[in-house]
Amino acid sequence: MRRFFNRSRWLNVTLFSGTVAAAATVSLLTPVFSSAVNASLQDSPKALLDEAWQIVNREYVDSSFNQVDWLAVRQELLSASYGSREEAYAALRRALQRLQDPYTRFMDPRQFEVLTSQTSGELSGVGIRLQADEQTGAITVVEPIPNSPASRAGVRVGDRILSIDGVSTEGMTLEEASNRIRGEVGTRIVLQIQRETEAATDLTLTRARIELPNVHYTLKQEEGTRIGYIRLTEFSAHSAEQMQRAMEDLLSQQAQGFVLDLRGNPGGLLQASIDISRMWLGNGMIVRTVDRYGANERIRANRTAITDLPLVLLVDGSSASSSEILTGALMDNRRATVVGSKTFGKALVQSVHSLSDGSGLAVTIAHYYTPNGTDISHRGITPNVQVNLTDSQRQQLVSSPTAVASPRDPQYVRAIAVLRSTIATQPAQPAASVQRTSASRASRMSN
Repeated sequence: MRRFFNRSRWLNVTLFSGTVAAAATVSLLTPVFSSAVNASLQDSPKALLDEAWQIVNREYVDSSFNQVDWLAVRQELLSASYGSREEAYAALRRALQRLQDPYTRFMDPRQFEVLTSQTSGELSGVGIRLQADEQTGAITVVEPIPNSPASRAGVRVGDRILSIDGVSTEGMTLEEASNRIRGEVGTRIVLQIQRETEAATDLTLTRARIELPNVHYTLKQEEGTRIGYIRLTEFSAHSAEQMQRAMEDLLSQQAQGFVLDLRGNPGGLLQASIDISRMWLGNGMIVRTVDRYGANERIRANRTAITDLPLVLLVDGSSASSSEILTGALMDNRRATVVGSKTFGKALVQSVHSLSDGSGLAVTIAHYYTPNGTDISHRGITPNVQVNLTDSQRQQLVSSPTAVASPRDPQYVRAIAVLRSTIATQPAQPAASVQRTSASRASRMSN
């Protein structure tokens, strides 16, 4: 029986509750056509449709295509006439919908660009997060990303963006403003900024490649206990290295235990979830995948855990895909106590392919199971300690980000109680031994 994955292929696989990321392909199952037919397909929307059809035909997890006659779908796609590429895109989307799999989907070039930026954990811009004021619609800075052109130029939270390269932002959507600010590395952009009651000023910035922070952490003192709080917002290409830095910094600050917050995390790169699982789990299985041929691949921990200090995971209904792989691995191996509400319930793996015109295609290629063999599809993972928020509590956390991981956050409060109780029952671990473990792991990773 053939092996389903090798390590290089893991790097091209992603898991999101809604979307996923990138690999080029070569057709292995192309039917034979005459040279005249092949010529008619070249430089036409039909060439793209055939390219996408071939990928699904070769890789889709269900070899019956959910009882859809996939060969007949190809004939329909190639026999129709298309007045534009957009018409071909629409036909492809309709064809994929027949699989009744929301995760196998087509992305136009703009959507694909957004996805690849998301999973790469990088973007080209000036490094500001924006929001539109609910009442006035004003484009406002929520956060200047550390070490970005914007932060170095002194942009602050609350600054209003009045214009972008001379174009007023009045009536501009948040998406349009973001698109205007993005651009090629090294190019310049002029933002007109107003701060509170000060006069508006023009700020010239040079766009740069920016690593997006997906890991946010701090050492908290909770009733005399030093808690390393880490929030992971997405599993991007940089998430594992950011997680390692966070864990090692918190250990150097003598953290006695950890809260890892996965609430609202929709997933991301599969390899990132494996790498991060191995930072917390020394031994045991992380995940098992099964492909269209029934081939199993078991991914295990590899004795490179950074710490074995007590750990609590926080999850909710928006914790999905890669978040659920990490949660299942740590829960089934009894490495962590899980607190919060039931997770999303997505147990499918996608591979994402770039198509010849810059668009993209996400294809479901495998089903995954937690170490105990649990299929979480449409069920999610039920926490060890359930804390379900009321609508008003949930709204408070959404509208007031400072309330997250505070006494106003019921799930966090419960997580701290569980963690402090666990810490109290375990013998103290010498700080030096923890640091040696961390240093040893760093050395192995660099080899």
